[in-house]
Amino acid sequence: MQLEKPKLFPETKTFIWVILFFLLVILIRLFFEYQAYRDFISKPFYYTHANVLNLYKKSKGDQEYQVLKLRSDEGLTFYTTNYSQDNFDHKRLRLQIFPSKKISFSDYLGTFYVKSRMKAQEPLPVTFLEKELREKISMLGVSHLVALSGFHLGILWGLVYGLLLLLYRPLQQHFFPYRHALFDVGAVAMLLLGGYLWFVDFPPSLLRSYAMVLVGWMVLLLGMELLSFTFLTTIILILVALFPYLLVSLSFGLSVAGVFYIFLLLQYRKGLHTWMITLVLIPLGIFVLMLPILHTVFPVTSGYQLLSPWLSLLFIPFYPFVMFLHLLGFGSLLDTGLLALFALPKISTESLLPLWALFGYISISIGAIWSKKLFWSLTGLAVLYAHYIFLV
Repeated sequence: MQLEKPKLFPETKTFIWVILFFLLVILIRLFFEYQAYRDFISKPFYYTHANVLNLYKKSKGDQEYQVLKLRSDEGLTFYTTNYSQDNFDHKRLRLQIFPSKKISFSDYLGTFYVKSRMKAQEPLPVTFLEKELREKISMLGVSHLVALSGFHLGILWGLVYGLLLLLYRPLQQHFFPYRHALFDVGAVAMLLLGGYLWFVDFPPSLLRSYAMVLVGWMVLLLGMELLSFTFLTTIILILVALFPYLLVSLSFGLSVAGVFYIFLLLQYRKGLHTWMITLVLIPLGIFVLMLPILHTVFPVTSGYQLLSPWLSLLFIPFYPFVMFLHLLGFGSLLDTGLLALFALPKISTESLLPLWALFGYISISIGAIWSKKLFWSLTGLAVLYAHYIFLV
């Protein structure tokens, strides 16, 4: 008989106190962010450097203009318009921006619109995906594979930890059998992943994922239960306390939803073999259960998206293998297959769920933590919705 691991919080009362503590920290952080926001909108103008993230060409009557999405050196993400014919794609700009009291606090934490005046520009290396390719990625439902995220970090953790453990075990058995492999190998793996994070310039999605992996590793060292909703709640509160802007971050919300449904599926996995969980339950289950969540934000619907679970599975060996090929100078060896995938004809429709449906679905999802009947009701709703958008 396998002994159960102790819970992260043995008493509900302790968990409630932890929640209240982090909520207090979050409120304090938000207070200081609000002071920075008040200072920002009170300025008549403000000089900054910003990188162009995206560029959209628009027209109003006979007049054409560009909408730029930028991220400033101060960490602000905002939109602005420009009526010149210059090409600002892959550019770093020196701007004079004019804050307005119309910018709300939630917009300041997330993304807002501000008027600006161009002062200077310089080219940046081409690192962002072209619009046509982004549309193909959305049509295939593989955005999570292209953008650096926790999925990539999870694969790298498994690869790095596994390889280091192979080297560590013989040395441990001969020279230091008293050492704890999870501590030693995990510490080195975390340092290497930290180096990778620095190498790719600390993208917010990876930084959040790294913090989650770090806390998860520490929980495992303590021998506590990892796959629990109390752990997930604690991680969310820690991340929001560190990065208050996550309260209005769509990508963070989707990441949390993805992890939530993984935990929910694993909670009701009894009777299934490990290979069934890995190859069928997780990829298909997450794909189906996330559809109603995704379709309240992203309306693009295509039959090609049914490939998404299988492409996600293939990506697990593909990602480290391609990295290895790049190290050997053969990074383009598998480009033919990728180009064929992205050359598929664009066939898509739009399907957008109303917000009331989202709130109802989330309520049932939360209730499913404690009720198996609600879990099966949730699964049934998700399957019916998938049938409706793909087959009807």
